This record gives sequence, structure tokens and C-alpha cells, in this order.
Amino acid sequence: MTGMVRVGFRCDAGVGSGVGHLVRCVALAEELRGRGVEAVFLGEVRGSEWAMAQLRGRGLPLVAAPETPVRLAALACELRLDAVVLDSYDLPPGTGAVLRGTGFPVLAIVDGDPPGQHADLYLDQNLGAEHRPFTGPGSRLAGARYALLRDSVRRHRRTPEPGPVPRVLCFFGGTDSAGVAPAWAAALLATGVPFRGTVVSPTPFAAGGPITVIPPTDRLPELMACADLVVTAAGSAVWELLYLGVPAALSWVADNQLVGYRELVGRGAAAGLGRAADARAVALLARLLADPATREEHGRRGGGLVDGRGRERVADALLALARP
Repeated sequence: MTGMVRVGFRCDAGVGSGVGHLVRCVALAEELRGRGVEAVFLGEVRGSEWAMAQLRGRGLPLVAAPETPVRLAALACELRLDAVVLDSYDLPPGTGAVLRGTGFPVLAIVDGDPPGQHADLYLDQNLGAEHRPFTGPGSRLAGARYALLRDSVRRHRRTPEPGPVPRVLCFFGGTDSAGVAPAWAAALLATGVPFRGTVVSPTPFAAGGPITVIPPTDRLPELMACADLVVTAAGSAVWELLYLGVPAALSWVADNQLVGYRELVGRGAAAGLGRAADARAVALLARLLADPATREEHGRRGGGLVDGRGRERVADALLALARP
């Protein structure tokens, strides 16, 4: 193969679907770009200026993707791609098979069992995935050693600063697609334990008390690194928290997040809040806010599970496919 290698990322982001798929693809695209590989995103960003800024700020082009597998393969031919990454649960089941049949190596990023897509290589970065059965037709990269982290996360380390009250960060992805941030802000206030809170929400609301509500921000890795406790969902941000070693209390807002939630809570690497901001969750948050040792034990158990080099390992495997 001669000339610059080009890899296409088929994923979407938006208010309804969240931005987790796009964020982890951006991390892999950063790694590929650093190796002289050209990356192009195929899909749509709906209603999230923050998500669009992740592409625009890195100079990553976004091309509208056709709906059918055959037309997507035709676009991949037109763009002269050398490999395609699929990271979406809304694609027609035959997308991977059509791309492969057209001659494109395919990497499918999944959470648990492959969602009906044929691929040459699967990536499941969930903690403990390497111990679960694999039923896909290709090979698999599994476990937290393959977690995809952005540059903005990898250049940070946790910087705790002891203070009179714990600093709490609460967010649920770049779009809070389930609209749960206000409920968890109320749960934190209901603990009655002193804290200083920052809640990230694309929709402004008045939380009151010690909570400041801010819109989605590129300062999120910095805010995570400075937090004494992060309240969030068991999505892509979890791997960033594990890398930073920040104590986390987790919920889940989508069924595909249950895999990571159960593994992390089962290992004691995070506190498990359940799905609803109910009385049980409020009681657990109260204990975490009042007991620094309990919080830090979660951070200690989680720290070191993600070494930050996952994207390098994934890029090695993908480029081995793209360069026969």
C-alpha cells in the first residue's frame, strides 16, 4: 500500500444517543493522526455543539453517512479508505459484512456481545471483557488494557487539594441524553452533608445550595482530576476516571452500560448507586461525602486498571489489518 493511510470512523453523536461513541473514536483518531494516518468521521452530530467542537478543534472532517450499507461502502470507496471503524448500535446489521465484502477491513467497537455486525476485529474495552465468552466471527481486543483515552485526559494526573469539604463533580456524558443531571443534583443536596459541587448539564437548571451548574466543557478532564468524588454513569468517562484514579459513584442510563457498571462495582473500583436517585442512593452518597477513607478506597482500587496506552495497542492491531 502506498501513500497516506486513511481510516473512516462510522459513528453518530447527539442529544438522543449521547457522545460516548464519538469520544472514544476521537481518542483512536488522535493516535492514528500521530502516526501519520488520515482520519475522517462518517455520520452526524445532532444538537450538541460540544460534540461538534471535538471534531472541529482537532481538524477531523465529518462527512454525512448514507443509511444503507451498500451506499456506505460506495462512500468508503470514493474516500479511498483503507479501513473502517464502526461504533454504533443503530447501523443496519449487514453493514460490516458489506464493507468487508467490498474489501475494507472493519474494526467494530462494542460493549459486550457484537450487535450483529461482522468485523475483522472487535474491540470491547470494558473491564473484565477478556474473561467473557466471545461469539464474533473475527478476533477480539478485550479488557481495560485497550481503553481509548483522549490526549486531554492522558496529560492530566489527579491533583487532590485537601479542603474543608469534598469537591464533587457530577456529569452524564456530553449531552445527558437521559436528562438525569437534575435528579442527581437533588440527591446530593438531599444528603445534608457539606460539599462543593459542579454539575455539567447541556440544559441549564437551578440546583441551588453549594452546586454550580455549567454547560459541557473541554475542561472536564481537569475538573475530574481535581475532584474528591465524581458522580456519573458507567459510560466511556469511566475509563478516564480509572486512569486518573478519581473516586467514582456510578449509575447507568443505558443497558449497554450495565456490563461496566457491574464489573466496577463488583470489584469495589467504584460505588454503585443503582439506576435511580432514590433514598438508597442518597444514603450511599451521604456516606461517601462524610467518609474520605471510603471514597479514597474506591479510587485506590480503580487506579492503575487503565494505563493510558490502550489506544496505542488498538492502533497497532488496526493498522496491521489496513496494511496487508
